[in-house]
Amino acid sequence: MEPITLSVRLDDLDTNGHVRGPAYLVYADHARWVTAEAAGVDPAALHAAGVGPVNLETTIRHLAELRAGDRATVTSAYTWTGGKTSRIVQQLHRQDGERVAEVSSVCGLLDLTERRLVPDPAAHWRRHATRPGLLGL
Repeated sequence: MEPITLSVRLDDLDTNGHVRGPAYLVYADHARWVTAEAAGVDPAALHAAGVGPVNLETTIRHLAELRAGDRATVTSAYTWTGGKTSRIVQQLHRQDGERVAEVSSVCGLLDLTERRLVPDPAAHWRRHATRPGLLGL
């Protein structure tokens, strides 16, 4: 999948003039959905099938400043464990190539009726994706 590039908005900044933590989470989430869409996954079809993605844990490693006027490029690497969860590690780079952050997430797929994680989320994603390779499948 091509990296996703986003422009830093003024409302992404904290009082020190650099991107605040929650904005990194928004960038990472946006990149995951853009990648899912490119893979052919329709969020409405997931919902109609009775499942929805959930984020169970997220860690942000801040490595360098990202400031107003910068552009951030996000790459996503998916690891499927064979269990109920997967891991997504996303690298964020500034336009000069410097890595500014890493966002690591543990995700699952929730059965919307039972309110429990499905046992094989990779199988569901494969079923809904026309290009599963973009999701590391």
